[in-house]
Amino acid sequence: MAGTGLKDATAIVGIGQTAFAKRLAEDERTLACRAVLAALDDAGIAPGEVDALASYTMEETDEVELAKAVGFGDLTFFSKVGYGGGGSCATVAHLAAAIASGQATVGVAWRSRKRGSGARPWSNTAVQLPTPGQWTRPFGLLRPADEIAMLTRRYMHEYGATRDHLFNVALACRNRANQNPAAVMYERPLTREMYMTSRWISEPLCLFDNCLETDGALACVVVSRERARDCRRTPVYVHSAAQGLPAQHHGMVNYWNDDPLTGPAWTAARHLWKHADFTPEDVDVAQIYDAFTALIPLSLEGYGFCGRGEGGAFTEQGALEIGGRLPVNTGGGGLSEAYVHGFNLINEGVRQLRGSSTAQVPGAATCLVTAGEGVPTSALLLRS
Repeated sequence: MAGTGLKDATAIVGIGQTAFAKRLAEDERTLACRAVLAALDDAGIAPGEVDALASYTMEETDEVELAKAVGFGDLTFFSKVGYGGGGSCATVAHLAAAIASGQATVGVAWRSRKRGSGARPWSNTAVQLPTPGQWTRPFGLLRPADEIAMLTRRYMHEYGATRDHLFNVALACRNRANQNPAAVMYERPLTREMYMTSRWISEPLCLFDNCLETDGALACVVVSRERARDCRRTPVYVHSAAQGLPAQHHGMVNYWNDDPLTGPAWTAARHLWKHADFTPEDVDVAQIYDAFTALIPLSLEGYGFCGRGEGGAFTEQGALEIGGRLPVNTGGGGLSEAYVHGFNLINEGVRQLRGSSTAQVPGAATCLVTAGEGVPTSALLLRS
């Protein structure tokens, strides 16, 4: 996904989203249409010009439904990426590859989800467990929270990470959400006392270590570098993109690896930086997938911002806040803005590089966006 032929060859020129809430009245298809139309309007591109689509295998609104409802032209490329939140950045990467190779000219990526008011994916007992689930659920790891809790406990044991480090992550995301009127947690501050006394979800992960459950939809528009110059908004270039699935990987728990804490981020990162003109030290702001707080220190290590086992300590002294070493999740992330399988991180990355974020990093010109760690993943390097 990250060949030199993709470097700055395409740009994100439009972003759109619906409101976020625990419960929205409209169905997922309607939410998807609203987000896509908002993104196209943001770009100044008519629906009939769209000829490429990309989304998630878990997306309930298919290409045929969306194309008819929104009024697309003939589609010459469409793809879906698996592994839930691990696919977020890959949707943009697939469109970038299609456009750079001449398969399409205007691409739309989207995710629409009613996770707040809908059923929990793991609650259906009427279906046979997938093979990976047969190695976890019979032994009490019923939810993603349980699987990541086990990895978190291992991380604490191996490297001395503490709940205060996880709180630093939760607090940075909540502080940014408190600046963002679109965030679910906009007017709901978080304190250390609230964090430390909240109920366990799966020890050592408490309530505030877990992402929100949200209804909502988001979309973005990708075009060639040449076309981007004529669009309504300042283009944000896709500088590098990567996917990562390590050898012998087992989703979330990573049982079969020599080091379960060396997750897919490490594989994606090697490919991502290999084809980039800058390094982790040059990244101004990062949007790091945060379904659980522990994923951020693990990702900080995987993407090269600190050494092995140093992710917890990296969060100290306000490092993740505006003005810190690496401001993260400046819209509030999945922990405090909305959880829509990480797509809001892509749109927030674009806002940062346009200079229009509600928690703007001064002079931000480079941004890392990551998808879900712990599952086959993807990542983007964006630049202005």
